[in-house]
Amino acid sequence: MKIRALLAAGALLLLAGGCADDETGPVRVSAIGAAPAIANPNLIPLDPPAAFLIDATAQGLVRLDAAGEIEPALAQSWIASDDGLRYTFRLRRTEWAGGGKVTAEQVVARLRSVLARTSRNPLKPIFGLVRDIQAMTEEVLEIELRAPRTHFLELLAQPELAILAGTRGTGPYAAEPVSDGSILLSLPAPDDEDAREEPPIALRGERAAAAVALFLAGGSDLVLGGTAGDLPFARAADPPDAALHFDPVAGLFGLVFQRAEGRLAEPGVRRALSMALDREGIAASLAVPGLLPRATLLPVGLEEVPQPAAPDWGGAPLLVRRQEAARALAPAAGDVPLRLRVAMPEGPGYRLVFAQLRRDWRAVGVEAERVAADADADLRFVDSVAPAMMTAWYLRNFTCEQRRLCSPEADAALAAARETSSVAERRALLAKADGMITQAVLFVPIAAPVRWSLVSPRLTGFRRNMFGRHAPGELIARAR
Repeated sequence: MKIRALLAAGALLLLAGGCADDETGPVRVSAIGAAPAIANPNLIPLDPPAAFLIDATAQGLVRLDAAGEIEPALAQSWIASDDGLRYTFRLRRTEWAGGGKVTAEQVVARLRSVLARTSRNPLKPIFGLVRDIQAMTEEVLEIELRAPRTHFLELLAQPELAILAGTRGTGPYAAEPVSDGSILLSLPAPDDEDAREEPPIALRGERAAAAVALFLAGGSDLVLGGTAGDLPFARAADPPDAALHFDPVAGLFGLVFQRAEGRLAEPGVRRALSMALDREGIAASLAVPGLLPRATLLPVGLEEVPQPAAPDWGGAPLLVRRQEAARALAPAAGDVPLRLRVAMPEGPGYRLVFAQLRRDWRAVGVEAERVAADADADLRFVDSVAPAMMTAWYLRNFTCEQRRLCSPEADAALAAARETSSVAERRALLAKADGMITQAVLFVPIAAPVRWSLVSPRLTGFRRNMFGRHAPGELIARAR
C-alpha cells in the first residue's frame, strides 16, 4: 500500500506540473539510476543511465539492434578468418565529439586498456580471450583471439567496450546537458532532404519510484533498467498489460559465498544451505512470465555446455532436502546455531527475496540477517545479465582471481579451455570446470535475472531482447 500511495502522489504532482509533451517532441527516457554522465567503464560500473548514454554517444566497433542482433557501428565492416582466430575491422570515417578523426590506433589503445592491470572493467575477465589487438592502417585494426569464439561480437557490442577518449565519444548522438539534470541526445540532420529526421531523446536518471510515477503521469515514454529489486513499484502502478515488458535475459541471480573459513568453509554446509531453498516459491513470488527456478550455475542450452552440471540433490522433493539439510546444519554439542549475514541491494523486491531466503533457512535451523550490499557478509547477492552467450562468462565469475572461495582445479580447466584450439576439448574442459564449481558449491543459483521496462505506444521500435539493452536510435520504428 505504501508503494501504491507513493506512486499515486507522484503522478498527481507531475500531472499538476504539466510535464507531459505531445508525441512530436523528444523521446523521454527515464533510466533507473543516478543522473546520466559519461563514465569510464574501466574505473566505474555503468548503471542504466550511464550505459544508455554511452550507447548513444560512444559506440563500439559493433552494436546491438532493437532485437539484440549485431550490426555495424564504428566499424563499417569486418571479416573473420577461416579459423575464427582473427577479426579484421574497417572503420567508417568518424569524428570525435569536439573534432578530430577517430583512428584505428586510438581504438586499439582503448580496447587494450580494458585488459590493463589497473582496469576494473567488469568484462575484463572474459575479454582475456583476446591475444592481441593491432592497428594495421589508420582505418583498419585486427583482433586476434586465443581460440575461436562464436559469440565474440556480442561482447564487443556492450557499452563497457565502447570507444572513448576521456569523456569524448564517437557518436552517433551528440549530448547536451539540460538545466533540469537531464541530457538531450540528438542526431545530425540527415543529408537527404527526404529522409526521416530522428526525434531527439531526453534522458533522465531516476529513482525507480519516481520513474514509474513519471511514466504514469505521461511525463516519459520509456522506463529502463528495472530489476527484480524495484519490480514492486511497477506492479503497484498497475500499468496496462502492453506497457510492462520483460526482457528474456540470462545471467546470474543468486548468492556467492564470501568466506573461506568457519563452517562455510565446509562444502557440505554450503550444499545444505543451497538445497534448503524453495526456488519454485521464490520464482513464483516474482510473477515474471517465463521465469523458471534454476539450481544450476549455467542455464540450459548454452552452445558449449548445453547440459549444465546439476547438484546431486536436484531430483529430491523439498521436504526430503530440508530434512537432510537440517541434519547437516545442526550445531555440534556446545556450539551455537549458524547465523548468516547476507548482503543484498536495496529495493522492495530484493527484500521480498531475502524474506523467503530467511524463511527457508529458518526451517533448517539457520538464522539470516540482511545487511547492505557493500557490507561485510557471509554471502552476497548477485544479479547480473550475461553480456554474451558465452559459457566462460559464468564460470569466470568464480575464479580465484575474482573470489576468496574458489576451486583452483576449476581455474586450471578454464585456463586450458582458453588456450585450446580444439572445439571438442574446449567444451570438455568447460564442462569439467562447471562440474567442479557445482560440486564445490561456490554459488547458490535461484533463477535468471529479471529486467523490465515500461514502454509507451509511441515507441513502436522497442523490442525485447536477451541482453536487456535497447538501442537509442531504434525506439521508434522506421516506416518500411
